[in-house]
Amino acid sequence: MSNAAKTRLVLVDDDELLRAVLAGNLTQAGYDVCQFTDPKVALASLRSGDVSADLLILDWRMPGMSGLELLQLLREAGNTTAALFFTSHNDILFEEAALAFGAVDFIDKTRSFAILQKRIELILTRADQTSEPPAGITSGALALDSATHTALWKGRRIDLTFGEFRVVSLLVEAGRDVTYREIYDALRGENFVAGEGAEGYRANVRALIKRLREKFVAVDADFTAIANYPGFGYRWQESDPA
Repeated sequence: MSNAAKTRLVLVDDDELLRAVLAGNLTQAGYDVCQFTDPKVALASLRSGDVSADLLILDWRMPGMSGLELLQLLREAGNTTAALFFTSHNDILFEEAALAFGAVDFIDKTRSFAILQKRIELILTRADQTSEPPAGITSGALALDSATHTALWKGRRIDLTFGEFRVVSLLVEAGRDVTYREIYDALRGENFVAGEGAEGYRANVRALIKRLREKFVAVDADFTAIANYPGFGYRWQESDPA
């Protein structure tokens, strides 16, 4: 990675052992890593400008201040640095809260370092992208670029997380009704257990689809491309570009 040495990552996690291992891996990958154990110290340093970052990597539960509270306070202070949550809180409710405050991705700590590194690379790549139409999959008014995880609807960028991008890609490429389980597998990995009961994951899928629709509707009030097949799943209905 030729530009990694120029890239500053700020890592905030109170788990001494995990943070040290993760920071070591990131440093070995070529990144400049600034570590914080205390989120309050991280907040003060980022607010004052003593520390700057190209990407924040935040834990969720920490003494004195959660990662979500840290991100919220940074946003209120005008800090728009991209943020990624790397946490053991894997329920979609935590993910939704993080995304609502401007996080760009949410990764379970059980995932491998290779996956985390790839997500970091994609986030940093996206930060440099313009709004030029991406090359790749097209379906009616939708254009998807799997290389950069960029999505455009009627020429306007839709800010999707990587999980959301995978789900939209699945719906578009399937060309059929896609089951709740298939959608959740695309989001979390095959047979990931969530919610109560054997089909508890369905509530998470419904929340995900609701969030996706809201993002598309925010740029096009007439958006209806994601259709529900009650009791089964969802499908992508192609429409012609306006």
